[in-house]
This record gives sequence, C-alpha cells and structure tokens, in this order.
Amino acid sequence: MSTAILTGPPVAGSPLEAALRSLGFDVRTADGAAAVADALAAVPADERVAVVDPRFVGHLHSLRLALTDPRFPAAAVPGALTAQPEARAALQQAAAAVPAGPGTRYRVDVLPDALAETMEAGDAALQRVELGSLVAAVPLTPAERATAEEAVAAVDDEAVRLRTAVKARDGFFTTFCISPYSRYLARWCARRGLTPNQVTTASLLTAVIAAGCAATGSRGGFIAAGLLLIFSFVLDCTDGQLARYSLQYSTMGAWLDATFDRAKEYAYYAGLALGAARGGDDVWALALGAMVLQTCRHVVDFSFNEANHDATGNTSPTAALSDRLDSVGWTVWVRRMIVLPIGERWAMIALLTACTTPRIVFYALLVGCALAACYTTAGRVLRSLTRRARRTDRAAAALADLADSGPLAELVAKGPAAGGPVTAPVMAFAGVAFLMAQLTWSDAGSWWPVLGAAVYAAFAGGAVARPLKGPLDWLVPPLFRVGEYVAILVVAARSDADQALPAAFGLVAAVAYHHYDTVYRIRVGTGAPPRWLVRAAGGHEGRTLLVVLLAALLHGSGFTLALTVLALVLALLVLVESIRFWVSSGAPAVHDEGEPA
Repeated sequence: MSTAILTGPPVAGSPLEAALRSLGFDVRTADGAAAVADALAAVPADERVAVVDPRFVGHLHSLRLALTDPRFPAAAVPGALTAQPEARAALQQAAAAVPAGPGTRYRVDVLPDALAETMEAGDAALQRVELGSLVAAVPLTPAERATAEEAVAAVDDEAVRLRTAVKARDGFFTTFCISPYSRYLARWCARRGLTPNQVTTASLLTAVIAAGCAATGSRGGFIAAGLLLIFSFVLDCTDGQLARYSLQYSTMGAWLDATFDRAKEYAYYAGLALGAARGGDDVWALALGAMVLQTCRHVVDFSFNEANHDATGNTSPTAALSDRLDSVGWTVWVRRMIVLPIGERWAMIALLTACTTPRIVFYALLVGCALAACYTTAGRVLRSLTRRARRTDRAAAALADLADSGPLAELVAKGPAAGGPVTAPVMAFAGVAFLMAQLTWSDAGSWWPVLGAAVYAAFAGGAVARPLKGPLDWLVPPLFRVGEYVAILVVAARSDADQALPAAFGLVAAVAYHHYDTVYRIRVGTGAPPRWLVRAAGGHEGRTLLVVLLAALLHGSGFTLALTVLALVLALLVLVESIRFWVSSGAPAVHDEGEPA
C-alpha cells in the first residue's frame, strides 16, 4: 500500500486525485506544513508515502517516474515528492523543519519542493527525476495554469513513455531491427499484467526449445532453431523495455535477465554440438572454445569497469579520442558493431544455423569474438597505460573478489609480496603461460601438467598478495579465467576418454555461472559470494590443479565420470547459495543497462 498526501484542498475539476489512485496511491488531504507532518507520522513506517501539491499540472508519466520508481529511496519533480520506508525518517525531519503557516517563505508555498530542498540540505539520497519533454509544474496563477496545461497537451506522454522504454545505448541490430516493434510488445505485456520476470522466463524457455530443435541435427530443426533464437532475443529485449515502461525494476529481475542471457546462449551452443554429433561431426571442442572465449570477453569488461568504477583522476588521451569519435555518428555504430554485441552475435548465429552447419557457426563465432576481444582489450590496455588514475580500496577489493582465489592462492599470498606497478598481471600471465606450455608440450596423461598447475597456483597467489591497484591489475581476473577454462578445454580435448568434452562443457558452464554470479553481487553493492563458498569451490587455482590431477590419474570413462561428478557438485553448490542469496538478500531494486555484449 502507498499513501499520497495532498498539501491542500484539491483544485476543482483537477484529474490529480484520479491520477494518483491509478498509480496505486490512497489519497489523503492535509492543509499546511504542520498538518502534513502529522499526516506523515500517521502513515505506517513500512509504506511508501508521497507528498503532492494539489495545484500540480503535468503528465501522468511525470508522476509515475517521480512517485513509483522502486530504485530510489526518495525522488522528486516540481510539486511532487516520494519517500520509500528507508527515506521516511529524512522526510519526517524535513516536514518538522519547514516553517509553519502559508507564505512564510516563497518556497513553502509549494510544500513538496520545500521538503525536497530540506532533504537535500540534510544529505538525504533524493533523486531529481529527469523529465525531458514531460511537464511537471505548480502554477500559482490562472495564467500560469493555462500555460502549463497547454504544454501538457503539446506532448504525448505515452509516446515519450514508449520511446524511453528502449535502452539508451544498444547495438545496431537491436536498435534498428528489434526495438522499433518490441516496445509495442512490451506495452502489450504491461496492459495484460505480465511482469518482466515472466517475459524473461519465456525468453529462456524459447531459447531452450531452440537448442532442442538444433539438437535434432536436421535442416528443418536448424531452421526452426534459428527462428526461435531470434524470437528469444525479441523477448529478451522486451523484458527490459517492459521494466522501463512500467517501472518494474528489481534486483531479482536484473539478475535473472543477466544470468538467463548466458544460460540461453550456452545452452544453444550445446544444442548445436548435439545436432552436429547426430550428423557425425564432433564440434564439442569448438562449442566449449566459444563459451570460454565469450566468458573471458565478459570478464575483461567486468574487471575493467570495476577497476575504474570510482577511480579519481580518471582521464586519458585514448578516452578523449573516443569522446571525439562519438560526435561522428557513423563511428558510434561501427564501434558498437565491432565488439559483436549480443544482438549482432545472436543474429549471426541464427542466420548461420539456418543456412549452414554447426561447425561453420562456431568458426564464425570464434573468429568474430576473437577480433572483438582483441579490439576491446587493446583499447582498455591503452586507456589504462595513458591515464593517471588513483584506484580506491573498493576497486581493489572488487578485483580481488573477481579473481576467485581459493585456499592454495591464499596460502601463497601470506608470504612476502613482490612490489611494482605491473607485478600482479605479470605474475598472473607467467603462471598461465607456464601452465599452457605444460599442457601443450606434454603427452596426454603426463604428470607435467600437474607441475604446471602447481606453479600456476603459486604464481596466482603471488599475483593477489598485494591490493590490486596497479594500472593493469584489472587484467588479473581475465588471465585467471583463461588459465582455468583453457586448461579444462585442453585436458578434455587431449584425453582419450569418450564424452570428456561434453563433461568439460558442463564443468566450465557451472564455474562460469559462479563467476557471473560474483559480478552481479558486486554490482548491486552486496559484495562477493561468502568466502566459505569460494573455498568450498576450490578457487580457480584449486579447480585447475584438481582437473589436471584427475587427467593424470584417470583414463577412459573414469575421467569423464570424474568431470561429470565435479560439474554436478559445483553446479549444486553455487546454484543453491546463489538462489538463496538473490531470494533473501533484500538488495535494492536496480536496473542495469548492461554491456552491449
């Protein structure tokens, strides 16, 4: 339940009361600052409360943005103010501080504006809503009211609402081939009471069915899979647009949208691999390689963004050049397409699935993602080397959490720490390079990779022995992902065990879920998964050592069984804790525009 308090008698003939009720508010009237303060105290502390001037003139969507957005503890537009339970105390204090009596000061003549100013002066977290072309005003004379009403009539707030439902920054394919009609699908869903989470779930189910069609291995199945994958992406765009259209933001929704995107794509890779196997073509190594490459790309994005999220002095000539290029329209779209964002990537996958073979799909995917990874990583390395930024303790802690270091690395990190601005990425790279060399040059089943994994664990511990505040320390988590994921891929590919690659695919999928879950926990400000979970999962270095040890000890079906059991145990461990956290965390509502990839 939500309560709206009008600060005086309603204006005759005003649709304001009806508008507030349509937004789910119970409307009360309190004439004057003292009466409003008493009315606020009478509203239960666990309810959202709004204070609105009865002379308010504006669009319904202006009120919706100001009074119903769940992301902000308090928000305001001219003539209207809202506070959720966590901001009620600040609003109550502001009401008590406002001078009583009409006309005490001009600002008190519009009481919601006076309350908002007082809350801001007290450092309350109040959001001033950006209205754009929408109108929100409190006219004090008949002439001003007529002018405001004319301004309202001149702007179609439903058209604005539809337009702003589309993500502000998106890829070319999504912007021009999906969003022009998916926004209307979002409105259709809103008018039928569907929630973004329901649409997200429908998108997942559609992608799973698409993967099932691809797994048939028939040309008809591949064509159906391509069409269903595109429809799944339409629904994927629709859920975010529905959230923006109806302001149904939530932490759970953001988490489902992000994790389901990865689940859909990787399930589709598995479907393609199964379909290819039906035709006698084993592409599991390519499918696993595509998943590894895509996940590592995302870790580069996440790690760089967290390292620079709140850095001070964060400027560089490379960033300045990028800003200048943004003023040239066509370069913006070219640079967005180069990174092969999700829209372009899924469109390519769908088209090639329908027209070619799974092997060609994976070849195109690997080449495209590799070029995109080189482009984005090189640009971020240049920015990091040319900027003089001081990174905070929060950024260093986030990078340490993203590193996913387990007991072995923790033990090594307790020893003497090497200094230097690039020591951490150099040590991480050296450990990964030594491990890859042993995996590449040793015979299958050899014990040399075990030595390589042990050295990798030692270097991994040394890399995180000091706070990750160096200019290139954001490379440490992506390097660890490369070390672990590629090690699993190579060991499984070189094993003589039947079905080892599908089992390795499942293992990497479970571990990747854990890493994505870590990212989204950090993003909503709740911190990384608990240390007991990271230790129980072994950390990246412990899992790597275990997998190469299993490869040396076991052969044939025994190795496949061991990988399968490890994948199931890890999946159960991280899923149970992840679901428990996201259901019970009570984290603030968020809406994450996300990366275009």
